[in-house]
Amino acid sequence: MDYELPKDPIILLGTINMKLRDFYPSMDALCDDLNLSLEEIDARLTGAGFFYDAHTNQYHPK
Repeated sequence: MDYELPKDPIILLGTINMKLRDFYPSMDALCDDLNLSLEEIDARLTGAGFFYDAHTNQYHPK
């Protein structure tokens, strides 16, 4: 079963950042494990005003 992403971008941000902080060393690892599209997540969060910082392994406000 694939992981279903939250529709609200702020809840999505919190969910992704929590999973990155607690379980995954990178977005690639998260997406591979949960069978998610990195492009879809990034597009949704970028569109909501956030960017991914690989150094901190978190999404931050632009």
